[in-house]
Amino acid sequence: MSFFLSFISFLCNALAIIIFVRAILSWFPVSPHNPIMVSLYRITEPILAPLRRIIPRIGMIDITPAIVIIILLLIPQLLARFI
Repeated sequence: MSFFLSFISFLCNALAIIIFVRAILSWFPVSPHNPIMVSLYRITEPILAPLRRIIPRIGMIDITPAIVIIILLLIPQLLARFI
């Protein structure tokens, strides 16, 4: 069971970092056709898109990445508690 928790923790941390990088890169004029941006969108959009329908924007600011990062960091802790 320790391997499972370690794997889930690694996966959640990696996704949180990727979402953070995508959020930071969104502040800069990077072409959406850039291969790095295409890869980031393909990895993160299935996670972010469903929550964007639920979580409203605050003015021009999309807080969905921050909420997803918090959720991803809480998942390993919750799994460790229940397993």
